[in-house]
Amino acid sequence: MSADPRPWHSTEGGLRIAVRATPRASKSVLLPGTAEHFAARIAAPPVEGAANTALIELVARTFGVAKRDVNLIAGETARVKRIVISGDPKALAGIAESLYGAGHER
Repeated sequence: MSADPRPWHSTEGGLRIAVRATPRASKSVLLPGTAEHFAARIAAPPVEGAANTALIELVARTFGVAKRDVNLIAGETARVKRIVISGDPKALAGIAESLYGAGHER
């Protein structure tokens, strides 16, 4: 049996996550998505980077880190974005697991 796929991977200095962003939502929220990505509903429109900025703020708030510790590394204009969160990999993975586990049966 293969390993359980997850939308996050620990790195030496934190956590790398994949997020599928949907702008112009009624409120901003980070939710479990699929085995490939989390789902983010972003209240901001995808204009002049507003949705990306709102996504970084949402991820920082959800994972309890400063905005400067969240970096968009791929997908600036795409729906699926790759984000690196700096911090304790074990603690960040625990937060990801609790968020992801909230919407998925194991």
